[in-house]
Amino acid sequence: MLEPITLQPGDRARLTIDNIAYGGAGVGRIRDFVVFVPFTAPGEELEVEFVEVKKNFARARVVEVLKPSPERATPPCRFYGDCGGCQYQHLTYEAQIRLKQRQITDLIQRLGGFVNPPVHPIIPCPTPYAYRNRIMVRSQWDKFARRLVVGFIRHDNRLVVDVDHCPIAEPVLNEQLLAVRAQPPPKGGIKVTLRLPPLDWDVPADSFFQNNFHLLPRLIETVRQRVQSSGARFLIDAYCGVGFFALECAPVIERFSGVEIDKTAIKAARRNLEKRGISNGDFIAGPAEEWIPALLQRFPADRTVVVTDPPRVGCAPPFIESLRKSRPHQVIYVSCHPATLARDLKALCADGVYRLESVTPLDMFPQTQHVECVADLRWTGNS
Repeated sequence: MLEPITLQPGDRARLTIDNIAYGGAGVGRIRDFVVFVPFTAPGEELEVEFVEVKKNFARARVVEVLKPSPERATPPCRFYGDCGGCQYQHLTYEAQIRLKQRQITDLIQRLGGFVNPPVHPIIPCPTPYAYRNRIMVRSQWDKFARRLVVGFIRHDNRLVVDVDHCPIAEPVLNEQLLAVRAQPPPKGGIKVTLRLPPLDWDVPADSFFQNNFHLLPRLIETVRQRVQSSGARFLIDAYCGVGFFALECAPVIERFSGVEIDKTAIKAARRNLEKRGISNGDFIAGPAEEWIPALLQRFPADRTVVVTDPPRVGCAPPFIESLRKSRPHQVIYVSCHPATLARDLKALCADGVYRLESVTPLDMFPQTQHVECVADLRWTGNS
């Protein structure tokens, strides 16, 4: 009989990494005991030091890479490993793409309950660095250095890493970052949002817009193609924000309505509508789940697509239930969080009400754990 594993923080061990979990940490095992180690690659042999030990798993840090993976890369950011913004700079971009493809498929199988889910090949970003058009920096008083630091939250605690350059941010944002550092906030605890506004879009300061302009044309193309493939003639854009998907799809449908609870965003959506001279749609302020039944009285459900791009936490259960009761012909679910996407797809497809037609991943967030997905669901006709 094997001796029980007894580990304490500070202990060291030799470990081989088998896989990378969603979230970015490498997964190794001591017998059947799971150990999570960030900034590692599959196949690597490491010396690790345990930093947290629980009943069923432990977390560790790399002391030495004894056998590096051929997919390991040199991170261009000198703050990588401290800053919590990126998880994959130590991997080649090709390896990141393969990793995310596996993770998305696994999450939809495991959390969504789909057997052999129809996940298309991931669409890579043409610019794996210098792509983010929005970053949030924080200020914090460093009591040891006795000065105010400006940067990003560490990957392993709530302290702020003092950062003067972010390689994944658009160059103009790094200029703005230097300006903030030259004239920092008056005290710690203040967040500063740096943003490169999109051309020809009215976006209020606190409203959402896609953070990667470089892959945005492919995202638009993907959503449009899915709308056209179903033959839908009417579109409801739920959680519509400033009207992005509704207005981009307006040329390929007869009529549309966008609905959003944020009144400031709705006002901007109406300005974006007017600016483009688009006359086949409108925008409504209110909760999406309350408006879906009324909008599907306006538009025939059997010829209507609902496009939804909710926050990272996913769709509210009342919204999902509203879709299941109203049963539009097609639902296109745009998500930046594959785990909550898988959960919501399972709820929408329960009892065979909807069928998962396809999932198209787009790497809108290179170097990080995040990935955008466009899921296409079709009503099965089941009552």
